[in-house]
Amino acid sequence: MVVVSPQLVKTLVAGSRLLEEAYYTLLNDVEVQALWEMANVMAVKRLRYNDHGPVHAQIAAGAALYLYQLLRKKGVESSLIKDGIVDTEEEAALVPLVGALLHDVGNSVHRDNHERVGALLSEPIVSRLLGSLIDDPRKRVRLRQEILHSIYCTAYDVDCLTVEAGCVKVGDGLDMAEGRARVPYSLGNINIHSLSALSIKSVEVLEGESSPVKILVYMDETAGVFQVDEVLMPKLKTTPLRKYVEVYAISGDRVLKTYSPS
Repeated sequence: MVVVSPQLVKTLVAGSRLLEEAYYTLLNDVEVQALWEMANVMAVKRLRYNDHGPVHAQIAAGAALYLYQLLRKKGVESSLIKDGIVDTEEEAALVPLVGALLHDVGNSVHRDNHERVGALLSEPIVSRLLGSLIDDPRKRVRLRQEILHSIYCTAYDVDCLTVEAGCVKVGDGLDMAEGRARVPYSLGNINIHSLSALSIKSVEVLEGESSPVKILVYMDETAGVFQVDEVLMPKLKTTPLRKYVEVYAISGDRVLKTYSPS
């Protein structure tokens, strides 16, 4: 069991040369840092939305990578390996890691269509990164396209076509705790989105009994169910993960609502 948090991704990449190098290269990339900064200028300062910068990127990346590792542990097939895109688990895991770290950079231009813009903005960054990690030029191109697919598919109205991309989309949706509202309280707006998000205290991901993955969303008010219904579930339902994940909304010792694989 893990708690979704900004520290999770560092723990998960430790011990993997490929994943560690990818993570720290992007974390220290000046262009990526500036895009994260501008994403928050547009989203937080100008549109009065929640954080879309480096903290959210790392929370989403940790959640995405853990989901992927847990699914593989439970026997769910890698889409990239099955389709001959890559040869190894580490290479396939680059998609949830890199895709999640870059999935919101399109906000640096505007919130509207930011997933599509983000895929375009990320292309030279991903190409530069993979150039230092992967020797085979054809594999670099294939892997680049899978990462860009994962960024593009974080849009609510786009279906993910791989398990790896699905982990990015659901990992993004798991960053719900402690005020991840569309318009936070701190900016003076009280509505169902902010009330719901501020109700959620933590999110845990663990092995399920009847399904490969169980997600527990802990909240101190029933309003938190709205966040699960309107943020997490629409994302989950547009990914292959919908067949493997069960979700529980919990307040105190009560299960308020359950969501079964479909």
